[in-house]
Amino acid sequence: MGIWLSPALLTGLLLGLSAAMPVLEPLFQWVEPDRQRVIYDRDSFLFLLQNHMLLVAISAAVATVAAVAGGIFATRESGRDFLPLISQVASIGQTFPPVAVLALAVPVLGFGEAPILVALILYGLLPILRNTLAGLEGINQAVLEAARGMGMSPFQVLMRVELPLAGRVIVAGIRTSVTINIATAAIGSTIGARTLGDPVIAGLVNGNTAYVLQGAILIGLLALATDSLFEALERLWDRRFSGQESTI
Repeated sequence: MGIWLSPALLTGLLLGLSAAMPVLEPLFQWVEPDRQRVIYDRDSFLFLLQNHMLLVAISAAVATVAAVAGGIFATRESGRDFLPLISQVASIGQTFPPVAVLALAVPVLGFGEAPILVALILYGLLPILRNTLAGLEGINQAVLEAARGMGMSPFQVLMRVELPLAGRVIVAGIRTSVTINIATAAIGSTIGARTLGDPVIAGLVNGNTAYVLQGAILIGLLALATDSLFEALERLWDRRFSGQESTI
């Protein structure tokens, strides 16, 4: 139960601060004493938080499925020749800055959430793919041979041995990808997506430091809460599967 305490506290703080931001008006008035409006109010912070999380969650799900599938394929005998190609395709997302991806995607997809989703998916592929390859290739070959010797089919070996043993490394890759994309998603506000980047962009445009701080604090808390949640998942995975290799 203790491993969930930190994610729960950070999530509670994030939600509470998002809902109660207007209460902190005196504090932000001290930051910007010459302004009448110091609390961003074009959209509620809870609404922006929800949209921000949804964009990151969708892009993470798509990137995870694509990268893990690519990693599995590249570590099979029939797919090893495609490993350089798969790695190069995944690297494209981080070779091009997200802003450049948005500039290319907007003329095709228009303004809104679609271009930033494309950018987040491309940007999130590489960490997950690298960790999937590292996790699968790092499994002791003697363990795999023992599993095959027990009569397991290739699919059973993958699902009951390889993925459980490589899972912690794969989750670590997803953790890195999601944490990076929480910050990256904020630039979606420049093309009409509703994210926690809205107050940051509005603050930069209007020279309002209070707006910038409000968006930055919530983005930082979201990243911390998410990172803490993945850390708890990694510990849970260790507890569940740490002894599996020695029992095969």
